Amino acid sequence: MWKNLSALSLRQLFIDYPYAIDFFSSLPTVIQDTDKTVQEYFETINDELLQDLGLGYQELKTQFNFFMVQMEKLKEQEKIIRAVTICGGIDKNGNQENFDITICAGEIICIVGPTGSGKSRLLADIEWIAQRDTPTRRQILVNGQVPDMTTRFAVEHKLVAQLSQNMNFIMDLTVREFVEMHAESRMVEHDQEIVENIISKANELTGEPFQPDTPVTSLSGGQSRALMIADTAYLSSSPIILIDEIENAGIDRKQALQLLVDKEKIVLMATHDPILALMGDKRIVIKNGGISRVIETTPAERKNLVRLEQIDRQMAVIRELLRKGECINEIPSEIDS
Repeated sequence: MWKNLSALSLRQLFIDYPYAIDFFSSLPTVIQDTDKTVQEYFETINDELLQDLGLGYQELKTQFNFFMVQMEKLKEQEKIIRAVTICGGIDKNGNQENFDITICAGEIICIVGPTGSGKSRLLADIEWIAQRDTPTRRQILVNGQVPDMTTRFAVEHKLVAQLSQNMNFIMDLTVREFVEMHAESRMVEHDQEIVENIISKANELTGEPFQPDTPVTSLSGGQSRALMIADTAYLSSSPIILIDEIENAGIDRKQALQLLVDKEKIVLMATHDPILALMGDKRIVIKNGGISRVIETTPAERKNLVRLEQIDRQMAVIRELLRKGECINEIPSEIDS
């Protein structure tokens, strides 16, 4: 890539590759002439500056080239992932799964089945982009193709982000500092606006709002989950989101899923919650470690979802009464939506 970039003027480089500004701004020198080519700029770097950086001339060029290559890979990844296909493998007894399931961006697929049936195993196969090399012998295709090894085992720009049941922070940062750090690492434009949006959206999702200066280690489980869902929606480059039992998170489940769908994420969710199951476009039924059935949510189920949501709102009122230490002498009637 260096060969193509070295002949560009700095002005043209910053127009064609805006994120290159971040690399140069990290150097302890001021660019005074943007008409110079990239090659000419590097040739002006003196030994004293290189010594301050602890790098040689060639090492600095190599770092710049690596930075640009990684950023281009990230851009390409974000553009191309539009569908994931699960090609059937085997169940715990070695019986074949006779299903190939394609999931497109913006779809919600729920994974249901008894505890221990293999829901988390399916999520793991997708997270690892399995290629017949896991106990289930499933294969995962991206846009109908086998992903290359670089894409599959990428450390920094993973195809899959997983939100597990337990979200524990160990960093000594405030909420704002945590989100700012992620935004800076993603080199996004208008980062402060996005930081504000993430914190605001997280507070919409959680039952108990928190402040930007709240330490992340002080967040409850529900608050942590809300923050990570909002952060994932706005900042994660991973196009595939796996969620394990969001019903236990104490957040607005419907709004959380809608946020991810609006951001064109491919969402797969293991759940025991009938409301979440019926919110999905399809649900994969797992039995004995294998996919036994794929069900498209029917119009009749959508109608039942409305009733289930009414019941859920009633339960929410009862839970709030308990939290306030009040007696439940009457069961609340239907709650307005």
